[in-house]
Parts: sequence; C-alpha cells; structure tokens
Amino acid sequence: EVSIVWRFAISAPLMLAFAAWRGERLAFALADHVHFAALGAAIFSTNYALFYYAGVTIASGLLSIVFSLAAIGNVALGSLIFGTRIEGRVLVGAAFGALGVALMFYPELGGLRLDSGVLGGLALSLGGTLCFCLGNMLSLAAQRKGLPIFATIGWGMVYGVVVMALVALLRGERFAVEWSATYLGGLIYLSVLGSVLAFGVYFTLLGRIGAARAGYSTVMYPVIALVASTFAENYRWSVLAVLGLTAVLAGNLLVLRAPKR
Repeated sequence: EVSIVWRFAISAPLMLAFAAWRGERLAFALADHVHFAALGAAIFSTNYALFYYAGVTIASGLLSIVFSLAAIGNVALGSLIFGTRIEGRVLVGAAFGALGVALMFYPELGGLRLDSGVLGGLALSLGGTLCFCLGNMLSLAAQRKGLPIFATIGWGMVYGVVVMALVALLRGERFAVEWSATYLGGLIYLSVLGSVLAFGVYFTLLGRIGAARAGYSTVMYPVIALVASTFAENYRWSVLAVLGLTAVLAGNLLVLRAPKR
C-alpha cells in the first residue's frame, strides 16, 4: 500500500501539471470530484493492491492470464452500462487473446494446484481485473461528460493516493522509503512511464476507439514482457508459446480491424 502511495503521489502532480500545460481546467464541481474519487478507488489504488496481494500466492503467468480477461470484461461492461453493441468478432478476438496468453504461460502453470492460497489469489486477481474494467467505464463516462482527460486522470490519482494512504494507516504500515537504487529507480519508472505516460496514452485510446478495443492492450502486455525477456533473460520460445503468440496476433487482427461499411 505504501509503495502505491509513493507511486501516485509522484504521478498525480506531474499529470495535473501536464493538464494545466495543455490548457485544461483543474477546478471542478463536487459531483465531478465524486466521479474522480470513484475512478481513483477503482483503478489507481484497489486494482493495484489486489493484484500485488494476489501475486503473493499465485504465479505471475496466471496473473497475466487473469488480467488479459479485461479485454472481455470491457466488452461486457460496455454493453451493460452504455448499451454498446457487442461485436462478435471483438469478443472472439478477445477470447483468442486470453487463450494465447494462457498458452504462452502454460509451462509456468504446469504444476499448479488449486489449494486455498491459489484460489484466494485467483479471487483477488479477478477482483483487481474487475476494478480495472470499472475504471475504464468511469473514464469513458467522464470523457462523454466532456471532462478533460488528463485533469481527470490527475485528480483520480490524487484520490487513489488518499484511498491507499487510509488503508495503509488502518493496517499500521510505516510510511518509509527504501533508499536503494533498485527501489527508487523502479518507483520513478512506474510513476513517470508506467503511470503518467501509460495512463495518458491508454485513456486517450479508450476515448478514441472504445473500451472493447482498448481493453485488448491487456493481452499485449505479457507478449511484450516475453519479447523483452527473450533479449534480457534468454527466454526460449516453445512450440506452445509460438502458438500462443499466433493466437494473440490473430485476436489483435479481429479486434482492431475496421468494421465493414
């Protein structure tokens, strides 16, 4: 919780400063701040905390598979909340993506046993994925209301910090910083590139192409991670991993190709 606080305590003022530089307004009505608080609770605090706790008991590969289900969750929630028509090819493409991620991480899951710890981790990661999808819907609703995107993200991060700080206080956590190059380097990377840049790009994409297609990016995260691992950690691609990559790319084509007129 404390590391999440530090992460978004750095990100929030940077995002708000960027919003101001773009000429976006930073003062909003109380009702808008309620919306920002809901966004912060869903995607800039609870989502991360649930996944970090899930990672204590289940492998990162399984976390990747569960998070890739956000591609399907966005389709379902978009239809339920906004009445967006569910395109069959988008749903099939998202399913292909989730299957591909599962194939790529199958070796990591080979000896998996569904004991109480694993089931608890699965429940937490599913909860984190749901929070992420709800955050997508809240961001889309804010954009449809005409709220400026980067100011919305910045205020959401502020409220995410408040939520996690309260949780940390209730749990009796110490607000300490690990003064090591590894921790500080990772914190800065996650705050600037993994939060300010990534969420700015992602929520802009969300408004432009919709939640269903933007959500497919969650399928691409583990693919990029394995590509990086190929060069940095000598990851070797198995037949199943190649089949998984093929399924992900096929899903990408289905999700992102322009609909016929």
